[in-house]
Amino acid sequence: MKVALIGASGFVGSQVLKEALQHGYSVTAIVRNPEKITLQDAKLTIQKADVHNADELAVLLKGHDVVISAYNAGWQNPNIYEDFIAASKGIQEAAKKAGVGRLLVVGGAGSLEVAPGVQLVDTPQFPAEWKAGALAARDYLNILKNEQELEWTFLSPAINLHPGTRTGVYRTGTDQPVFDAAGKCEISVEDLAVALVDELENKRFIRKRFTVGY
Repeated sequence: MKVALIGASGFVGSQVLKEALQHGYSVTAIVRNPEKITLQDAKLTIQKADVHNADELAVLLKGHDVVISAYNAGWQNPNIYEDFIAASKGIQEAAKKAGVGRLLVVGGAGSLEVAPGVQLVDTPQFPAEWKAGALAARDYLNILKNEQELEWTFLSPAINLHPGTRTGVYRTGTDQPVFDAAGKCEISVEDLAVALVDELENKRFIRKRFTVGY
């Protein structure tokens, strides 16, 4: 399988890159700063691109079986909302122009329902510094729900996503957070990558959102 991975040098993307290569996939890592990727693998190609340029991106995506977007506009970016929406729409458009039929998007946990009709991002305790990015991911998910041409999947991480270890063990949900017996909703970024690559292979959530947790 030939995988185009956008945002391959980021917090999530770097782990997805490792996991995909471990599965033996040929991966094209598409990044803003190629020098940030120090991993070396015979099946890895590194490309620099502007994700806001759909035509340029489509050229790089052509010939791949799937596009994985782990794009992040940058948590310190004052225009994170606008940049995330614009880039995500550009990636979606580029995939179609390139004839790639499948798109997996890593979004946020903010759009998960913590009570009937109440999303996490709308609760009073949601951190203000994460709000713009969370709203962008939620609004892009709503855009993606109208996409009929691509086989898309949107992955919302657990509420607490952190560096840790790869256990290969996780549970899945759809629109509500996955809590453990202690009432925690968490997962390591390494196991988030496992879940994403598993979905790549198993196609359990086509044109759906899913989430994961321990």
